[in-house]
Amino acid sequence: MQPGGHFGSGDCREKTLGTRNQRPKKTMRRSLVLFCIIATLIALQTVQPFLKYLRTKFIATSSEQRPKKNHLIILSTWRSGSSLVGQFFNQHPDVFYLKEPSWHVWKTMHQNDAHTLHMSVRDLVRSVFMCDMSVFDVYIQNKRNLSNLFHWEVSRALCSPPACSFFSRTDIVDETACKKTCGQCPFQKVEDTCITYSHIVLQEFRIFDLSILYSLLNDPSMNLKILHVVRDPRAIARSRKEVKVDLTFDNSIVLKSEKSPTNDLKVLKKICESQVQIYKTSNFVALPFPQERYMFLRYEDLVREPLKMVREIYSFANLELPKNLEPWIDKMTRGPEQNTRKLYIVNPRNGPYMARAWRSVLSLKMIKEVQAVCKEAMEIFNYQTVDSEKELRNLTVDIVLPRRRDDFMWDIK
Repeated sequence: MQPGGHFGSGDCREKTLGTRNQRPKKTMRRSLVLFCIIATLIALQTVQPFLKYLRTKFIATSSEQRPKKNHLIILSTWRSGSSLVGQFFNQHPDVFYLKEPSWHVWKTMHQNDAHTLHMSVRDLVRSVFMCDMSVFDVYIQNKRNLSNLFHWEVSRALCSPPACSFFSRTDIVDETACKKTCGQCPFQKVEDTCITYSHIVLQEFRIFDLSILYSLLNDPSMNLKILHVVRDPRAIARSRKEVKVDLTFDNSIVLKSEKSPTNDLKVLKKICESQVQIYKTSNFVALPFPQERYMFLRYEDLVREPLKMVREIYSFANLELPKNLEPWIDKMTRGPEQNTRKLYIVNPRNGPYMARAWRSVLSLKMIKEVQAVCKEAMEIFNYQTVDSEKELRNLTVDIVLPRRRDDFMWDIK
């Protein structure tokens, strides 16, 4: 008999005999295991309420100890100069800034009108403020890289650690350089970066009714404030004329409820009406949220006294003005009158010139049409009308009237 066969068959027999002898022991072991499992389940059911209480207590305590985040919406409209305001916040080292995140809502649900999309816009804004970027799963099919997020490259936070190591968090970031180097970073970095900042600032054009934000403004944990940025409607009309084709998509949603051909004057009328409504709601209506959560800012006042106004809006947002930003702010509003760079890039421009450039470009006929459709906005925001060529071309006459202190619901202490 071969040794291999002997040992092989012996192993089988020994195992068989061993199995027979061990059956009672295995049964006892199974019973013991079953008893232990049942005892463990009973114990877990008994202590579960206590563990849940401890967990809730721990979360509540941690939340109390954790510094409360500051949330701000720059509420404005297209071609209003609010992107400059956004950049003043964006370059602050404590701010996580996103420009127009709700573009994704409009892009995905473009068959609806602006009013119908309000709730979806609000829900996206809430999620972004909570640094929950899973909200974009609905709107971005291939959510892989930073470059899948609309206007990601204008966010300094997404061009510096932990999102991208090309810049440091205290650098003043150039969006062109960022776009070349950081676009392939994982999309998850948006959320990872957001949670590291004390201030979250969003620039939004797609909110036409302040009431949709009441639930957020009323939520103490949200700690939300609104910076309402407006501009002379005639200057907006001139700027919109330069990028008319690019605004076609948004115009169609703004006017969708009217079911009429897209017309820029009709869009401008809607925009002016919404800006007036937001202003009136914040100033003359019994609000369900504290009035000090709202601040009104005219673009013209910002570019005339940039450092003074930036200090005001920073104070409103609970921010200090870093020394290294002061010369940059002055540079951004004291650039050349004629700028050949792309219209959508915020770069050094002559702010006062930009504020009055429409007077040298628009015809008197068009100006009167804008003044007619935006009459209430002109009156409330303190912009003087022009009724003749002489008034229009005489640039020594200032038609941006002084701001009224009662317009501004925030007084710097």
